Amino acid sequence: MTSARVILLPGSVLPAELAYSSLIRELGVGVDAVAKDLEVYATDEPPEDYTLDLEVAAVLREAEGRGWERFHLAGYSGGGAAALAFTARHPARLLSLALLEPAWAGNWDLSPEERALWQEYERLEDLPPQQFMEAFVHLQVRQGVAPPSPPSGDPPSWMAKRPAGIGTFMQAFKTHELDTGALERFSRPVYFALGGLSNPDQFGEIAKRLARVFPDFELEVFEERHHFDPPHRIEPERLANSLRAVWRRAEAPEQTSRRPTVPVQS
Repeated sequence: MTSARVILLPGSVLPAELAYSSLIRELGVGVDAVAKDLEVYATDEPPEDYTLDLEVAAVLREAEGRGWERFHLAGYSGGGAAALAFTARHPARLLSLALLEPAWAGNWDLSPEERALWQEYERLEDLPPQQFMEAFVHLQVRQGVAPPSPPSGDPPSWMAKRPAGIGTFMQAFKTHELDTGALERFSRPVYFALGGLSNPDQFGEIAKRLARVFPDFELEVFEERHHFDPPHRIEPERLANSLRAVWRRAEAPEQTSRRPTVPVQS
């Protein structure tokens, strides 16, 4: 039996190996999983000409370097945004798409809540790095939920790249044209994992918009999770079971469609 082939894109903070090590262990045999780091961190400073197209091209290179004609793609946060951009550009290469709270899903049909939140993000742009990171984390959890405390001790060396990388991502989101028509034509299964304690004005609203676009959209809410204790790290067994179910359906000789699951958290 051929192994399920999946590329996993991390968010804009943890490197891919740290982000996905627990999930990959739970996926176990029968899954060929590649945790791929983001191109925004491939150099000491983000490329001056950075766009999401660089992430799209890198995913394609990774797949072609492994001889993968078709594969599953999963992305969390910034990696979820890159996964959506890849889906719009190369839909025929994907068997399925898994979105783990993507940080962005295009600039179309934004709700008033989303527009207000993006104005809050814009106010962070001129803050010093430490204040930027603290405010950035706070905006992504539900009101009243305490954001995670920073780990004790000296930060790892890769952490120094994160404020600039996150800022570069946010600028890229402003200018990238996500082809919603291509997403509407994407008939493969799309899975969305949503934290019940995450900011609903961002991730809940994104889930609602994508549920209206993708023909085959499945939402799973992880009630006790938020954006900074996501299921791929905290509940990897549950998420692995969900992903394997999606992949089995996607690889079945006759794929059965699933209608979008709505509404999502308010």
